[in-house]
Amino acid sequence: MNRERIVPLIVAVALFMENMDSTVIATSLPAIAADIGTNPLALKVALTSYLISLAVFIPASGWTADRFGARTVFAAAIAIFIAGSVGCALAGSLEDFVIARIVQGMGGAMMTPVGRLVLVRTIDKRKLIGAMAWVTIPALIGPVVGPPVGGFITTFASWHWIFLINVPFGLVGIVLVLRFIDPVRAERVEPFDGVGLLLAGLGVAGLAFGLSVAGLDLLPWQVIATLIAGGAVAMGAYLWHARRTPAPILDFSLLRLPTFHASFVGGFLFRLGVGALPFLLPLMLQTGFGLNPFQSGMITFAAAVGGLGMKTLAARIINRFGFRRVLMVDAVVSAAFIAACAAFTPATPLGLIVTVLLIGGFFRSLQFTSVNSIAYADIETARMSRATALASVGQQLSLSAGVAVGAFAVETSLHMSGSTEIGAGDFAPAFLLVGAISAASVFVFMRLPRDAGAELSGHMPVKASDPIAPGEDSDRRMG
Repeated sequence: MNRERIVPLIVAVALFMENMDSTVIATSLPAIAADIGTNPLALKVALTSYLISLAVFIPASGWTADRFGARTVFAAAIAIFIAGSVGCALAGSLEDFVIARIVQGMGGAMMTPVGRLVLVRTIDKRKLIGAMAWVTIPALIGPVVGPPVGGFITTFASWHWIFLINVPFGLVGIVLVLRFIDPVRAERVEPFDGVGLLLAGLGVAGLAFGLSVAGLDLLPWQVIATLIAGGAVAMGAYLWHARRTPAPILDFSLLRLPTFHASFVGGFLFRLGVGALPFLLPLMLQTGFGLNPFQSGMITFAAAVGGLGMKTLAARIINRFGFRRVLMVDAVVSAAFIAACAAFTPATPLGLIVTVLLIGGFFRSLQFTSVNSIAYADIETARMSRATALASVGQQLSLSAGVAVGAFAVETSLHMSGSTEIGAGDFAPAFLLVGAISAASVFVFMRLPRDAGAELSGHMPVKASDPIAPGEDSDRRMG
């Protein structure tokens, strides 16, 4: 079997398992709570413990992969995730369930960045865009299908299967990882930055957790403010520490590279808007439009279908027009489709809603693939592990910030309307706001050189001074 095809598929399946599992239990909390003898509100701590575990262990992923080998760590991460899944299914108390979710988070924290590291170390740069299109799909599909799948399994089977279904997929994944992925290790392993891991872990955990629960009425605002402020202080202390450490656990000097800077900063802004969608859309369809979780899940699934449609076209489009042009144009187009959700009302034809979500998912998938790919355009092999760890931290924070901004916008709209119950009209400002933030990423992508990522895309723009002979390929004229 062609390794350049099977490796992206292995990574994609593992990331899909992690992405879906982070949201799949949302609609199953009442059933789980009743079974283990607690209340659904208390069980919310299981959601947050998973996020904290992710945030704490992601920074260590790069060094761990260098020290023990990306293949070994990736296989171990899947095994840890399986162990956590089995623990969740067997939990008989709130404490057991929370501990199992923390274990799952440890595995998930390693799966995402190390999976990408496996990809960039295995796939030739000229074929990286097509491979990244595969690993983009889990990020689009997982959060969308998680809630309806969780509701379906809980309704027609048992909530235990939400977690047990990970076992066969994970075991097959481990076998495929050990069979098809080379045991490549870093030639030189840097000293372990324990102080940096502590500071970065506290910083990312405080920010990610605080932003995730902000506006959701799960914790008092004083606690949320303390979490965010504490996380910001810890990250500030980490940045001070990193300048004085030869091998920091998170290497922010990578931001000096224009391509990685564009991917990290521009991608943060773009993902912030996209990260709000899995929160805002189901809430609007259920609370504002009166649909049940399964109905709303089937509607939002259209966005995932659109993302699948882009998989085979992303590489061709980027090769044709180059990273800079695609990132700039697609940022605005994708943001426009996010903002278009503000026009949805209970009277909007279902076909129109599905069409908007379908086309929007198509363009968001292209943007994800472009942002994820260009991050590694100018990264040296020795710094690949650092790049994947830092990129994963940025993605985690951007998605958490998206939920916070979306929730804040809805709460503000509700307060200004003077109503006590959320209605369909309270979501329009939120979609417009997150759409505008996503569109703002275009100003970051504009700063990219015209030939950014040319080694990956194969697209070489024509310089103004270069003559174009009659009959030359029209692709040069489009550069």
